[in-house]
Amino acid sequence: MLLHFKQVMNFKTDIAYRKQLLIKLLNCVQLHEQEIINALYNDFKKPAFEAVISETAYIVSELNHTIKNINKWAKPTMVLPSLLNFPSTDYIYKEPYGKVLIIAPWNYPYQLALCPLISAVAAGNEIVIKPSELTPNTSKIISKIISETFDENHVKCVEGGVEISQELLTQRWDYIFFTGSVAVGKIVAKAAAVNLTPVTLELGGKNPCIIDATANIKLAAKRIVWGKFLNAGQTCIAPDYLLVSNKIKTAFIELIKKEIIDVYGENPETSPDFARIINQKNWSRLTEMLADESILAGGIINRKDFYLAPTLLDEPSLDSLVMKDEIFGPILPILSFENEADLASIISRYEKPLSLYVFSNNRAFAKKIIQNYSFGGGCINDTVIYFTNKRLPFGGVGHSGIGAYHGKLSFSTFTHYKAVVKKANWLDIPIRYAPYKGKLNSIKNLLKWFS
Repeated sequence: MLLHFKQVMNFKTDIAYRKQLLIKLLNCVQLHEQEIINALYNDFKKPAFEAVISETAYIVSELNHTIKNINKWAKPTMVLPSLLNFPSTDYIYKEPYGKVLIIAPWNYPYQLALCPLISAVAAGNEIVIKPSELTPNTSKIISKIISETFDENHVKCVEGGVEISQELLTQRWDYIFFTGSVAVGKIVAKAAAVNLTPVTLELGGKNPCIIDATANIKLAAKRIVWGKFLNAGQTCIAPDYLLVSNKIKTAFIELIKKEIIDVYGENPETSPDFARIINQKNWSRLTEMLADESILAGGIINRKDFYLAPTLLDEPSLDSLVMKDEIFGPILPILSFENEADLASIISRYEKPLSLYVFSNNRAFAKKIIQNYSFGGGCINDTVIYFTNKRLPFGGVGHSGIGAYHGKLSFSTFTHYKAVVKKANWLDIPIRYAPYKGKLNSIKNLLKWFS
């Protein structure tokens, strides 16, 4: 499946045309919002409220923000010239990379497909987007939106399974943007390396959530339950496991249990606010984690509906299946700690996480945790919400990802910043030209003066 682009108008340089396309896309996504909400429910029973706050409204907000700022972001920027180049005028030109491949995941299949697409279009690129085959209803609407908005020689939507992704990765791209697992991220990085193609890899990790003895544990329980069980735990920035001070652990567990019931009822399976696991493979992977573990709450499963209740586990072994890799589901292990050495011994077992959360009213302790550990992003006294601020970069570090995006940074992700010096002709200082005899001390002094 070789993909060829033909020149479509002059979207690479015409900022007004790109803006018109983004406005057209905004109108199209608003027109199809209910279809997307329905598709997300049909794919894995995502509640309409969650579909709006984490998918459709987010895309509308991102479009409005980009449309408002595209002229400012895309225009050449004059920068202060170097005195060594006097007289000159220096510019940064914002240039599209060219042909961009976007591979989207299934957990937020609409938002994580269209968000990078918006910025890639704003930056003037040609794009192929591959939505997830695990959410076929949502992927179908995404394809529909793209076909109604863009010329197929500008933006293409290619549906299909793993074999399509593999085939796309054999082709040469100017930029690849991938969201998904660490394992597949390594495959993407290897394929990109063949042509030295730059990449953004939005991956995941085993995100710790620390609750110390000074925390407001009632509020912490509420915010953790929301952040963890949103989308049935299938969120890359969800708390993966809790590290709770042994001084408050018993009381905190009771509050977490109560909060789950308050939110989802005595039987979360009947709650309209709790999503399902995406497919049989992931459901089986998750249910296997429950074997031989001490279940504090939940643990109820229904294979027919790919249901797994919000589940709390007490002190699983660090060598257990549930503590081996990112859980990516509604299972929350609760570990206790006595001191900072305990925290370090657990957190340091894993690669750098995408997120870290700390609940504490001890400012010095919270600051120390934020500074001592490397992670993509996080919160003090909350979970997940840092993702929503367009002025904050979103991205991992180490095994949790390469690169970052959101807001203006998303535009920068798909843009090559080209440096240009326009040198005047009315003055030409001869010291830089050969022959160099007798000039060495002069140039040393000149460079020292300008440093």
